[in-house]
Amino acid sequence: MKDRRKFTGIVSLIVVILFTAAAFAQEDIQKCASCKYCGMDRQKFSHSRMLVAYDDGTEVGTCSMHCLAVDLALNIDKTPMKMQVGDAGTKALIDAEKAFWVVGGDLMGVMTKRAKWAFEKQADRDAFLKAHGGQPATFEEAMKASYEDMYADTKMIREKRKMKRMHGK
Repeated sequence: MKDRRKFTGIVSLIVVILFTAAAFAQEDIQKCASCKYCGMDRQKFSHSRMLVAYDDGTEVGTCSMHCLAVDLALNIDKTPMKMQVGDAGTKALIDAEKAFWVVGGDLMGVMTKRAKWAFEKQADRDAFLKAHGGQPATFEEAMKASYEDMYADTKMIREKRKMKRMHGK
């Protein structure tokens, strides 16, 4: 009986810790619920969301690397101090510069034709590559791809939004 209560207490403690960690991990979404640039729900896109903290103390939350690239270009005089991204698998916010990235593959990206996905663990990235293709990349290579894709992606977004307006959605 005593062992069972001890076990139940340990399980309860683990559950509380997990819920607290999950709530803390989603704190950035509570602060920035929607993307500053496109209005997309950052909770819905927690697997691709990004958060940048600048040297002046401001933070900007976006839905994707595409929108982060827009923010970085518009804030050329600010220095990014910390950039984080949602792990494509776990959705946990991780260090974007240390993440293992995939550019391309057979899954549609967020705000882009050529997807950019981040993973905390190399093994997760490698499994994704095996399942969906694409190219392994560093943060710098993924960001460069975002800027290379900017015109085509912006054009694609405009066309999609125009079609939605024409169909009353």
